[in-house]
Amino acid sequence: MKSFSVPAKMALSWIGFLVWVCLATLAFSRSTRAQSHDPVRLSSLNRPDATTTAPIIDAPTKSLRLDVDLVLVPVMVTDLMSRPVTGLEKENFALYEDHVQQGIRYFSTEDVPISVGLLLDLSKSMSNKFNTERAAVSEFFKNANAQDDYFVITFSDHPKLVTGSTQSIDIIQSNLALEIPDGNTALLDAISEGATRMRSAQYRRRALLIISDGGDNHSRHHLKEIKRLVQDSDLEVYAIGIFDTSPFKSVEESLGKRWLSEITEATGGRTIAVDSASKVLEAAAAISREMRDQYVLGYQPTNMLGERGRRKITVQVAPPVGVRTLHTYYKTGYVPSEEAAQPLYTK
Repeated sequence: MKSFSVPAKMALSWIGFLVWVCLATLAFSRSTRAQSHDPVRLSSLNRPDATTTAPIIDAPTKSLRLDVDLVLVPVMVTDLMSRPVTGLEKENFALYEDHVQQGIRYFSTEDVPISVGLLLDLSKSMSNKFNTERAAVSEFFKNANAQDDYFVITFSDHPKLVTGSTQSIDIIQSNLALEIPDGNTALLDAISEGATRMRSAQYRRRALLIISDGGDNHSRHHLKEIKRLVQDSDLEVYAIGIFDTSPFKSVEESLGKRWLSEITEATGGRTIAVDSASKVLEAAAAISREMRDQYVLGYQPTNMLGERGRRKITVQVAPPVGVRTLHTYYKTGYVPSEEAAQPLYTK
């Protein structure tokens, strides 16, 4: 048997101690991993033939994101007198995407809350119309849903946020009472600003109401650009155009009605042109009712995994017995977002 010196024995003791520590640490690590829980993630398959979508749950943050694969299309139906037609059923509608008929999986006529942006012309040309404009706002609110959410942007040389997200009509009118019409008209810039604010709106149903003479002469944006912006968004845009009957108009004022009509019709909304104060109030009430008296059709695109380009929507309505002609207003297309299960035009 070999003998070891004292230093040698101490060295061996330290080596043995270190080996024991390593083994104990390894055993503890394995035991800890065996008791841990991996994050659970449940996701929808996003197949074109899927009939349901499952929520995606991320642990341990406990965040929840719900995939939505329905494209929802609000449709307004009027008769020859521009009166809303109610009482239609799902069977009265046929819906197409890129000329391919889609099955209507969702149908509703409920008055759901809406996020509404009011874009009010405060340029010098509106000086003699501003009181009428404020009265129109009040008339619009008379038909509103109590849960609706609003913001107000006035525009002259530049857009200006007067009232942020609120449900108080009194606050809106108090803030407007402090405004004084002056300056040029940056209508297109105001629409751009309103569309940007709508990205963080409270409700998925979103609309802009413009009250203006339509005479833009100070915007950095162009008409074609704004038409594309609202057309590819999930907004409905309506307008009340207050146009003078005088033959002496600027070029911008002469183009006002056409510009507003092109913008609103691109979203499924419409422009009501008026030439008197009393008609402004009627127009405000009519648009408020139209926002409520709509049918909402929902479908799951048969081509969910197709191209990301713009897709055309067509809605056909079969008139009920006794009604000869109907007019329909709806958004004529949408651009799918980057995620297949998140269509741009949804409720």
